[in-house]
Amino acid sequence: MDIFLQQIVNGLVLGSIYALVALGYTMVYGILGLINFAHGDIVMVGALTALTLVKALTARGVPPYLALCAATAGAAAVCVVLGVVIEKVAYRPLRRAPRLAPLITAIGVSILIQYSAATVWTKQYLALPQLFDSGSWPLAGAQVTTVQIAIFLVACLLMAGLMWLIKKTRTGRAMRATEQNPDVAGLMGVNVNQVIVITFVIGSALAAVAGVMVLLYYGIAHYFMGFVLGLKAFTAAVLGGIGSVPGAMLGGLLLGVIESLASGYIGDLTGGVFGSNYRDVFAFLVLVGVLILRPSGLLAAPAAERA
Repeated sequence: MDIFLQQIVNGLVLGSIYALVALGYTMVYGILGLINFAHGDIVMVGALTALTLVKALTARGVPPYLALCAATAGAAAVCVVLGVVIEKVAYRPLRRAPRLAPLITAIGVSILIQYSAATVWTKQYLALPQLFDSGSWPLAGAQVTTVQIAIFLVACLLMAGLMWLIKKTRTGRAMRATEQNPDVAGLMGVNVNQVIVITFVIGSALAAVAGVMVLLYYGIAHYFMGFVLGLKAFTAAVLGGIGSVPGAMLGGLLLGVIESLASGYIGDLTGGVFGSNYRDVFAFLVLVGVLILRPSGLLAAPAAERA
């Protein structure tokens, strides 16, 4: 039972990161009908930017917690600018094009960002310096570290804030109207281009925070780290129902728990042959199963009712 609870805790923490990244996929798809395959690479840029800023600030004697907060803010700013540039340069000219054109463009943008990052930060794995001691706390037989608690709480606060923004604010109403019918929303006075830019801003900021969380959780960053993470977040979005914000949150948490339980228990049953090194396999098996059994996802709403 202790092992089971520990895997649940690990899965929820990992799933909260997947959920933040999945929100970027699902919001862009809901409004533009586009799978932004470059979104995972924005997470990577956020992690590497935060790592660079943390090293620079701590070298100048800035306290670790303050350096981490400043680095997160700086990474969010860089990712927001990157996301807006991608939307204006790569996606906006193809908004009325056939679906295949923006999809290929998204893959091309992803490759461009990856190798640009490799040029700036090299292709080596970069380690985060030890900022503070991460103590552990007992929880019903499991052990939870301070970093895990912080990641989960911050992710939950951000997701709750996003839901409030979408459901209770004028900007959220404009986003929902644009999602349902951009042309009609434009006739009703909604600035569709502005709404789309705001969507990319929110998604990119969440991606930056998720990148910092990955950096804290694993302690390393790499120019290729966004590829698999992006695919897993896309799997989470599909699992919950692509285009559904609550679905992306649920899908991310479920995927994290499924991945942790599968890699832990199946690894034990197979004597370690299919353990943590094969955890990615379980995530993509979930994607295949969802596409076969329930392609619309768990919480997908009819197109006219999505929010």
